[in-house]
Amino acid sequence: MTTAPSSMIRAGSLLHQHQFVSPAARSDPAYRLEALQRRHRACTRCVEAGWLPEARPVFSGHHGQRVMLVGQAPGPVEHDVGQPFSGRAGRQLMRWLQRAGFAGEDDARRRIYFISATTCFPGRRPDGAGDRRPTPREVAACAPWREEAMRLVDPPLVIPVGSLGLSLFLPGRLDEYVGRAVLPDGGDTPIPPDAATRRVLLPLPHPSGQSRWLNDPGQAALLDAALDRLRALVSWAERPAPGVL
Repeated sequence: MTTAPSSMIRAGSLLHQHQFVSPAARSDPAYRLEALQRRHRACTRCVEAGWLPEARPVFSGHHGQRVMLVGQAPGPVEHDVGQPFSGRAGRQLMRWLQRAGFAGEDDARRRIYFISATTCFPGRRPDGAGDRRPTPREVAACAPWREEAMRLVDPPLVIPVGSLGLSLFLPGRLDEYVGRAVLPDGGDTPIPPDAATRRVLLPLPHPSGQSRWLNDPGQAALLDAALDRLRALVSWAERPAPGVL
């Protein structure tokens, strides 16, 4: 008797399971997000276009998280580990999040959906001074993954990190927005936001050691103000829905 390879058995089992998923389950945002994530992790668009030598999309999160953080792109450590913000910049970011009220890295990763403008490591700059900034065409190629994840997660609070993260949502410079809680149209919102407010943006500078943005004391003060506002905004974003005990 010939036994089928285990890989074929697993594939057949997954197909069998998929065939018996009810239409109601397939329309559920959590199920659709997991399906999107599986397709995203298999994406090779930038490799096929000749822009990257290797594809390894890096992001993390699940349905039910009420905060989404959007960075620039994974670095070499993130590429190797497969987890967003795992290197030096990530350690700095986690220190900022602790200042904003998170208990630590585990708590932040449990409560925040992490994604970026492009989700594969873009490689180093030709001069070796840091990681390469993704090109507009790379950002455009990755946009459908990020935009669909945002639609399915539907986070009330979005944290754009760095100038590229900011540019996905708002025009202008970081120093125009860091320290402010703003609506998608760029207008300021009170804290806590009005009951009818669906989404608030809280921009942060990039935590990379290559960034000189925080060398300016005035801009460092803007970060302090942003982290103070972030604490209150997380409480607002994670509030129970009306009628839910």
